[in-house]
Amino acid sequence: MPAIVLVGAQWGDEGKGKATDLLGDRVDYVVRYQGGNNAGHTVVIGDKKFALHLLPSGILTPECTPVIGNGVVIDLEVLFREIDGLNEKGVDTSKLMVSANAHIITPYHVTVDKVSERFLGKRAIGTTGRGIGPTYGDKIGRLGIRVQDLFDPSILKQKVEGSLTQKNELLIKVYNRAAVKADEVVEHLLSFAERLKPMVADTSLVLNRALDEGKTVLLEGGQGTLLDVDHGTYPFVTSSNPIAGGATTGSGIGPTKISGVIGILKAYTTRVGAGPFPTELFDEWGEYLRKQGGEVGTTTGRERRCGWFDAPIARYATRVNGLTDIFLTKLDVLTGIKEIPVCVAYEVDGQRVEEIPVSQTDFHHAKPIYENFPGWDEDITGATTFEDLPKNAQDYVLALEKMSGTRISAIGVGQDRNATIVRHEMLS
Repeated sequence: MPAIVLVGAQWGDEGKGKATDLLGDRVDYVVRYQGGNNAGHTVVIGDKKFALHLLPSGILTPECTPVIGNGVVIDLEVLFREIDGLNEKGVDTSKLMVSANAHIITPYHVTVDKVSERFLGKRAIGTTGRGIGPTYGDKIGRLGIRVQDLFDPSILKQKVEGSLTQKNELLIKVYNRAAVKADEVVEHLLSFAERLKPMVADTSLVLNRALDEGKTVLLEGGQGTLLDVDHGTYPFVTSSNPIAGGATTGSGIGPTKISGVIGILKAYTTRVGAGPFPTELFDEWGEYLRKQGGEVGTTTGRERRCGWFDAPIARYATRVNGLTDIFLTKLDVLTGIKEIPVCVAYEVDGQRVEEIPVSQTDFHHAKPIYENFPGWDEDITGATTFEDLPKNAQDYVLALEKMSGTRISAIGVGQDRNATIVRHEMLS
């Protein structure tokens, strides 16, 4: 069975956790392939709400094996705090596997992240301050600490000292901060080694063998397409590749083994942090969406910026990810709105533009061109088929499908894991 990629098709926070959880009992492995604890998924099961930051959403499905791939950067303290929290709620985490090649977020990465963001002042990117960017920077600069390094104290100490030679100069001379002591960092990291070791594996080998045996692998990205370091709203992006192409490098699974890419889209749009956002609302409707949708970041706790659905963004996500299916989430949030605007194009310098401008300046100044769709008042949270939806809700979904250029195969109509309408099979 080929692998399936699940990717955020906006700026993240689209509801990937719910989508993964929905598919989890039908797959054998769920793999997180990039990002760190700067991403978050919220899954509601009955009266319990689970907030996941590093762990794949499949951790909540006993039948599947959750995997943290080599493309992820890991804060070990956060990882074990999250594991302990799930264990306290009765969730079995014993099947978790962690790639030996994943990179470790150290305390000095967090320090550098926070002080450098403050140093930028008005040019701040809106980073979560969790050390993600500096860790990826060290990875690319070949100064990184990998999971496997924790099991060779001598190598670990050499690598930490090598990295701090540069960073301490920066902290002392540029940021007027105290130097970080290498021995303290090494001691901190080694304190996790014994507990971590049973989870560590050559996950690329495990996953490829699983595929060869006919098993199903679901690859789960953090953040979203417009936060991709190559294809997002640079520089207001994350430091990795959330798009579908990142699934191969972040998991060690070749691209020929991927047969489908599911994009997650909200029925409206949100983002956290700085950067352009053409449909952002600053009026009562923005507050309405924020309140009705519970739009607070799972990881950051920051209120999300809210706006209407943006069709050019959906088309862009379809293109750069090669989407085969869309999972449309939070349709129920729009219930009660008389007319629902949808951004169908932009106005840039007096010209109508159908696609996202390649120029950052043009995108920053793009003005949304809206088309209004009639809303509905009926409660849709109990709908189980597409036909159960009010006619106007059906028409809205079909309009988004046409504008996105990809079939909408599933629709979220409520918070609960079962509040989902499936129109087309997505694991084929």
